[in-house]
Amino acid sequence: MFDVVINGGELVDGTGAPRRPGSIGITGGRIAEVSFGKLTGRREIDATGQVVAPGFIDLHSHADYTLEGSPAAVTQLHQGVTTLVTGNCGHSPFPFTDLGLIRRASIIDDRALSWKWRDAAGFREVVEGTAVNVALQVGHNAVRLAVLGDADRAPTAAELEKMCELVRTAARQGAVGFSTGLIYAPGVFADTAEVRALVAAAASAGLLYSTHVRNEAATLLDAVREAIDAAELAGARLEISHLKAMGPENHGKVVEALALIDAARQRGVDVTADVYPYTASSTSLVSRLSPWAVDGGKDALLARLADPAARERIAAELRARFGRDIDPEGLVIADLPIGARSADIGLSVAEIGRRDGVDPAEAALRVLAAHAANVMIVNHAMSEADVDTVLRHPWVSVASDGWTMTERGEGRPHPRSFGTFARVLGRYVRERGVLSLEDAVRKMTSLPAARIGLADRGVLAAGKAADVVVLDPAEIIDNSTFEQPWQLASGCSAVLVNGVPALLDGSPTGERGGAVLTSA
Repeated sequence: MFDVVINGGELVDGTGAPRRPGSIGITGGRIAEVSFGKLTGRREIDATGQVVAPGFIDLHSHADYTLEGSPAAVTQLHQGVTTLVTGNCGHSPFPFTDLGLIRRASIIDDRALSWKWRDAAGFREVVEGTAVNVALQVGHNAVRLAVLGDADRAPTAAELEKMCELVRTAARQGAVGFSTGLIYAPGVFADTAEVRALVAAAASAGLLYSTHVRNEAATLLDAVREAIDAAELAGARLEISHLKAMGPENHGKVVEALALIDAARQRGVDVTADVYPYTASSTSLVSRLSPWAVDGGKDALLARLADPAARERIAAELRARFGRDIDPEGLVIADLPIGARSADIGLSVAEIGRRDGVDPAEAALRVLAAHAANVMIVNHAMSEADVDTVLRHPWVSVASDGWTMTERGEGRPHPRSFGTFARVLGRYVRERGVLSLEDAVRKMTSLPAARIGLADRGVLAAGKAADVVVLDPAEIIDNSTFEQPWQLASGCSAVLVNGVPALLDGSPTGERGGAVLTSA
């Protein structure tokens, strides 16, 4: 007798193969049998009229900054997500030696972190046993801060070797990838030679190289070439994160970017990409500024904002981007610490400017100065046609670029944390027919599993880990919106993580079967 059986559903096994009726028997946290007949177990889940699929793997998450504060991961379970790959865009909460430095330099709100660790090994202990699985990546920004601080300069040969050793150490401690975020300080200060050396170190340690490329607007194609060249020289596996083209002038460039990926794959480069199903991104307002403005971290930026000449230069350079790759009407304040401009949450910088009688660039700087440069934004700057194009590509995974959240909270966070996977299945599969259900599930399961070397996940087959989702393909949908983001997805009736029922009858059970995963 099995521990758990799932009977009566249609199996979408994660490979892209057509769905078929079947049952699953689970014992000891693993799939013991996949059968065409009904099975018997100590606990039975009736999946009649529903689809049974492998648990979804979110290849691009920033949940390493929220899992400690929201380990129940309810926003993910309601979408069918069972594994989060963290440490993306060059950001990871390890390694570090100077806590003040890493907190001062980080663009990410770290109020939910205890900072009880110093390296990947210590962080693993903190996130072990959450409701979902976690696979860690080490971020370039953290590595650079640990060796060079937040200064805009190149490393010496000895410093570069020290950075490479930190990457290799993270790999020995269980990291599955190395990431860069080449629009964020201090990663933005790195030249191509530095990036190539670190990618080579990552490849030698068996790590995936994930990158938020250096530019997602006018020079997107050059940025994609830089990433591919680094991977090709090092023999690295490459993941181009959240592939997009920002700003009306650049819409359509994703076609050429995908062609670069296809050409590289034909040469033997192991390169893929991921995408989230929204036409808005979300990041820090600081990231919209020129690199010189953030040299030295947020404290240095605030000092420049207090200097009239420096402030005007920062404003002029931001102003020059408006209409090209930034629409001030679409640059919306998503969250900031409680303070003088808390009422600006939900307003665009254009709206703030009209209210205050200043132009949008000055409005943005006023918000930054009032809140110690800790301001998150939602940036509406992409085209739906581009999202469709990237999502259809066979070597593109679905990923959220989101966080674990509680059911209710403050601010106007991007809805991708609440709805990415349900949105693809509900809107892009069922309503719009952009993908078949089987291919969408493949992009959420076996494809991302292969990128990080999770050989025992991503497919419904005997011997695989029992990460399983039961969902209604006629009902699954994202409910979170930009105006009202704090809404859970609906349509998943059951989610098992390593055989532990984390969601039953559409509600979290409170059981936590998650583990920290390492590559095979």
